[in-house]
Amino acid sequence: MSTLTYRNAIVAAQVQEMERDASVFLYGLDVSDHKRIFGSTAGIVEKFGPERCFITPTAEDSMAGFGLGAALCGMRPVHIHIRVDFMLLTINQLANMYSNLRYMSGGRLSAPVTMRAVIGRGWGQSCQHSKSMQSLFAHIPGIKVVMPTSPADAKGLLAGAIRDDNPVVVLEHRMLYDIEGEVPDGEYVIPMGKGRVVREGADLTVIATSWMNIEAVKAAEILERRHGVSLEVVDPRTIHPLDEELLVNSVNKTGRCLVADYDWTFCGFSAEAAALIGERCFGALRSPVTRLGFAHVPCPTTRPLENAFYPNAESIVRSVEKTLDLPACDLSGEVFYTYEHNFKGPF
Repeated sequence: MSTLTYRNAIVAAQVQEMERDASVFLYGLDVSDHKRIFGSTAGIVEKFGPERCFITPTAEDSMAGFGLGAALCGMRPVHIHIRVDFMLLTINQLANMYSNLRYMSGGRLSAPVTMRAVIGRGWGQSCQHSKSMQSLFAHIPGIKVVMPTSPADAKGLLAGAIRDDNPVVVLEHRMLYDIEGEVPDGEYVIPMGKGRVVREGADLTVIATSWMNIEAVKAAEILERRHGVSLEVVDPRTIHPLDEELLVNSVNKTGRCLVADYDWTFCGFSAEAAALIGERCFGALRSPVTRLGFAHVPCPTTRPLENAFYPNAESIVRSVEKTLDLPACDLSGEVFYTYEHNFKGPF
């Protein structure tokens, strides 16, 4: 085991797979410039050369087509997008080409392309640099969607995505890049469709995606200290395929559920998870499933409005208090947004 940051775990996964398989290459805007996608491609071009790590034109749709062509010729491209908002320009390729290829060819062809994209808030960058979109990508049959939270998951799930013979979207929250954790040395791969229990609990299950896992653990610590409440925090890790049994088993144990998704709530993953729990845990539920996510508006720019737009640990605490009919505790002494202080931007 080694202690790595999330960004260095991503680097380790890419190096691992590029050393193992000469058909793997990285490409996209800024992948080999001085910023190196928040440092997540650092050292790659120096180690493997510009033929396996290179910058592309600002033409996401055609570059996605290039990746598909490379995949059909036996390569395993990793197409990197510094913002998921820009990746929306590839939606024609994803929805009409990548996702359908295996089905339309009767299984003879595949599209082993990994698309990495950065999500998350930072500096008030407003509505064109703030999306997550996991629900949109997971809605398309044939696309797998991964949202690693811990450094170990970042290494293992990215390696698994690169090895997968299907197109995989890997979404990385930019404030996760500085988080440190224990990561297995050597070859390490996590299979798709396996979530994990981040924190054991007994009173209520929080199903959290990406950054909301960080907020959920913070909320769990506050609720245990202030109310003696025990939260179970569950990270699906992959949005599709979804580890339904993990979610169902947890809610059957606790009898209550909050879905804290890093995205809009309307027609999002939180709605899918709530429907799943409602259908399969109905007899065990002691209260309705509740949901937290982005307000159903474009992301604002100013910090006060941005704070209202994004849920955090305080939002989770207040939601759990309401579900359990507890008085609102005094949070004036709690410190929130701590990881945000480490975020220095792409440069």
